[in-house]
Amino acid sequence: MQQANYIRRNSLLLAVLLLLGAGIFNACENDLKDVEKIANIQQEENVNISKDVTVVYSDSAIVKAELTSPELREYPDSVGIFEFRKGVLIRFFDDTGKESQRIKSDIAKRREKDGLTEFHKNVVVNMADGSVIKTEELFYDEKKQIYYNSVPITFDFKDQRGSLQATSFISDTQFKKIDGQNMTGFYIPTGEQQFPSFAQ
Repeated sequence: MQQANYIRRNSLLLAVLLLLGAGIFNACENDLKDVEKIANIQQEENVNISKDVTVVYSDSAIVKAELTSPELREYPDSVGIFEFRKGVLIRFFDDTGKESQRIKSDIAKRREKDGLTEFHKNVVVNMADGSVIKTEELFYDEKKQIYYNSVPITFDFKDQRGSLQATSFISDTQFKKIDGQNMTGFYIPTGEQQFPSFAQ
């Protein structure tokens, strides 16, 4: 009988210890989750988020472009990186103030130091004459004044060129001189393009 009470007491003690151990483990797990949350909050604090953004680019008091986006994310720790994760629309204007071109995409990123803007997902370029260019990726190099990409792209021009496709391309900003890889739709005589090799 005494042995049975001893075993019962030890079993009870073991059960209590197991419950306490589980509680301690859960407490540690919760602490780790809290640490992760704090780390994520601290990460978020390194991002300046602006809502309903409109940015106007001008040169000599002449508006050259206007950017609008539902959200702008700026990373102070980076060297001038701006992200537009909720879509972006950029409208370009000629010297008379007339809209000449617009670019729209679901995601965009601006690298200030490199003078490079990236457009991703459902990228559409509309020209003043009604021409439409569609792709899933487009890069704009401000220094070289060129557009380029390395994924399929379709062009629907309203001039004699008509519709065409390419697996990648490089072009001036007005899409007058296009150097496309595996291009179908029209022929550009050799020697008319004076672009650097395809950027990666």
